[in-house]
Amino acid sequence: MKLCKNDGFMFSALFGVDYWKLAMAAIARRRKLLNDAVIISLAESSWEILDLSGSDVSDFGLSKVADMCKFIRAVDISRCSKITSCGVSELVQHCRSLEILRCGGCPRSDDTARRCLGILKPRLEDVEGESWEELDTMEIAHGAPSLRWLLWPKVDKDSMESLSTECPRIIVNPKPSPFGYRGVEVPREAQPNIALDDPIVKDVDPKTWAVSGYSARASSTSVTSATDLPIAEKFRLAFVERDTRLAPKRAKNARQHQRRAEREWVMTSTRAKSIALASQASKSLQNRN
Repeated sequence: MKLCKNDGFMFSALFGVDYWKLAMAAIARRRKLLNDAVIISLAESSWEILDLSGSDVSDFGLSKVADMCKFIRAVDISRCSKITSCGVSELVQHCRSLEILRCGGCPRSDDTARRCLGILKPRLEDVEGESWEELDTMEIAHGAPSLRWLLWPKVDKDSMESLSTECPRIIVNPKPSPFGYRGVEVPREAQPNIALDDPIVKDVDPKTWAVSGYSARASSTSVTSATDLPIAEKFRLAFVERDTRLAPKRAKNARQHQRRAEREWVMTSTRAKSIALASQASKSLQNRN
């Protein structure tokens, strides 16, 4: 899989299986179907972004994916109430190239972010060193040495001061500007108004993950709860729903195609013209009688 530079950040130019697995994960997230089982089954070692925002993925799923996808550079765990500092610790331990982290968005995620400050801030093995920024990566025992951008919408004052004092390299909630931020261009993945996985599904019809138009029919018999259905069955039902919705349009297109073909046949076939003229003559004689 080739990677190319885009807006100052490594943006994935994905093809084949890797792309479609990322697209499936993005659609599953939008349909509120993304959990540990789904993300683990889709994860590929070549992934560089991981958008779990608002999903049911837990520490277990995050740690498994982090172990498989060691080249991840941007992660969004905002509004993930099942991810704690334990999962974030596994993430920074396995993904040493992590540059962008999105968190917060709900009370539990805000609490997780506060508990992760000690995990994100690098600690020095060489306590005699004057600054961790002057040391090589190998001299840093813990923390996220590559982390540069942290998106935390409701960061509290104490956490902000702690990060700015002890780890000024991490820029919290950067504001995009034509002139950059502190002389550095803010990457697209660090802009809060853009979903991390938007480029993956930009060419996919939003109706693919739209569920607002679906209404379940009332039934007196007991039915299996949607949350109890296997993931594969949920995807199958979503496909059937979409196929049913598009069936009338396909039928209309087929009728139009048939009428067009009949007109072309009448215009180009001598035999068809003869039949049409004979039919008109017969009708004319019948009207006279």
